[in-house]
Amino acid sequence: MKEIIGVTNKLLTIDLSQKSWKIVKIDRNDRKMYLGGKGLGLKIYYDMFSNRLDDIEPLGEENPLVFMAGVLTGTGAVCSARFAGITKSPLTGIMVTSSCGGPFGGALKTAGYDGLIILGKSKAQTWLEITDETVLFHDASSLWGTTTRDAQGMLNLSGKDGDLVIGPAGENGVLYANILSGHRFLGRGGMGAVMGGKNLKAVAVRGRAYRVRPVKEAMFKKIRKKASLYITKNDFSQKYNRFGTASNVIPGIAAGYVPVTNFTYRTDERFRVLSGEAMAEKYSTTNSSCIPCSIQCGHKGTFPDGIVKQIPEYETVGLWGPNIDNYDSDKIGEWNLLMNDLGMDTISAGGTVSWAMEAGEKGLRETELRFGKINNIAKIIEDIAYRRGEGKELSLGSRNLSKKYGGKDFAIQVKGLEMAAYDPRGAWGQGLSYATANRGACHLSAYPLALEVLFGFLEPYTTRSKAFWVDFFENFNAALNSLQTCQFTSFAYILEPFPVNIFPFLILKIAMQHFPALAVFFLNFGILNGTYESITGIKLSQKDFITAGRRIHILERYMNTKMGIGRKDDTLPEQFQAVPLEPMLKDYYRIKKYDKNGVPTRKILSLLGINP
Repeated sequence: MKEIIGVTNKLLTIDLSQKSWKIVKIDRNDRKMYLGGKGLGLKIYYDMFSNRLDDIEPLGEENPLVFMAGVLTGTGAVCSARFAGITKSPLTGIMVTSSCGGPFGGALKTAGYDGLIILGKSKAQTWLEITDETVLFHDASSLWGTTTRDAQGMLNLSGKDGDLVIGPAGENGVLYANILSGHRFLGRGGMGAVMGGKNLKAVAVRGRAYRVRPVKEAMFKKIRKKASLYITKNDFSQKYNRFGTASNVIPGIAAGYVPVTNFTYRTDERFRVLSGEAMAEKYSTTNSSCIPCSIQCGHKGTFPDGIVKQIPEYETVGLWGPNIDNYDSDKIGEWNLLMNDLGMDTISAGGTVSWAMEAGEKGLRETELRFGKINNIAKIIEDIAYRRGEGKELSLGSRNLSKKYGGKDFAIQVKGLEMAAYDPRGAWGQGLSYATANRGACHLSAYPLALEVLFGFLEPYTTRSKAFWVDFFENFNAALNSLQTCQFTSFAYILEPFPVNIFPFLILKIAMQHFPALAVFFLNFGILNGTYESITGIKLSQKDFITAGRRIHILERYMNTKMGIGRKDDTLPEQFQAVPLEPMLKDYYRIKKYDKNGVPTRKILSLLGINP
């Protein structure tokens, strides 16, 4: 077997219009400045279109799809079965990045490539087969119209292969269609619609032609052992291991971040029947996760119809449960499977349907959709995927619908992206994070709710220190998603090492709330920059890691400002006026070095080495 020492620094570029392909090299300086994954993907996109980003039509032939493995991908590092997707979103009209588990990233890396760029548009329905030696263009007419799972079955995938597959939603241009890899998704912003717009049904990569070997193997093995230990010790990681992300249900009921009736209310005791704990018991769940993974947050179970299904994530459970006044977990499992097969984002679909229910009840729009009425939900999901009947309009997302019919105040979205199932009135820092997240109402951009509620380090109903922590974790997570390791590892890596693990909870709470700069000084996340160094041989300190994350986040923000994003867009739906956004936003702009309009200043761009 051939070997890759560290990284290949090879990008495979495929032009669908010309049915051609070539390999280009990644600049070594870009590798250190942008790390890999999300960061390098954004830099590649920016270099292609920096002076005319606003002109690129998301569903047009020019808009590239960029898929990037990370430095950790394919190495066997803990929780490293991830890759990034980068493109311009048809839902939001700005940049969208997404991190995905599943086998594609590892297969791409072990086929000898650190990234894949797909350009142009095929004249006919096509699927691609990639090996370490060639690219084959196949007729996809027999695959077109099939579900994601059926299409996977027709690709003759082996255990060494990875896939990207769209369903009917992507083929038909649903603006929040997603892309499947294994049983995981590039979920947000409509990447599936971009892929479908290129007449591309699937990509299969035949991997394991190469073995990836770290430059500093002894260092790598030592850090990997320590990373596994931290995850095993961490209560948060172990809770996800036992009950998945739906373990966030019960804390949400107590804290008041549960979305009820299109976010009209924010808690409901009936939600307990949809918790991870309740579903683990009801469906006798077992782990069903990415490989390799030490957390194993994914679960599957046997439903009353005898079908083994993936247990829905918290966000799906929240938006298709109390948010539409439904407390039937069997139905949510059925709809989750249907949306996965059809290839659409469960968050944006749920947010759009709940908006339509409220619009119908308020007489703004004709619809049979009503809160608590669930017998027609499966049909409406199918209608969205095939863009027929009412589903044709619902495929456009809640922002577009509210522009046509009114009801903008209860369209629960930011910058066009529907909000996940965390009500910001229950955690004000999460509200700031929603308002400022680059891709729209993304709960994972910084996820301060974990500090405010799940761990209790920050008081949820105060503005104090919220801008600091949102900035810090935006930078941290941008770097994490550029290494390409699971974001759920971050709390184990931060909270378990010395010296944080010796501090009493109260001391940590006081420091994080009142002396955040001092608290950061004591954080030790050397697992991450150390793993990067061990694989690549490139020295990377903790400061370098955070600086790279800051550079990546601000580049993405700057790209979006070139497409019209500014202060007017850093907001929350009117429904959340109780969140005191203005003082937090003022602090946030100061920390980020943005001007009063929310645009990165020339000074910060120059300091970070970003060419305007």
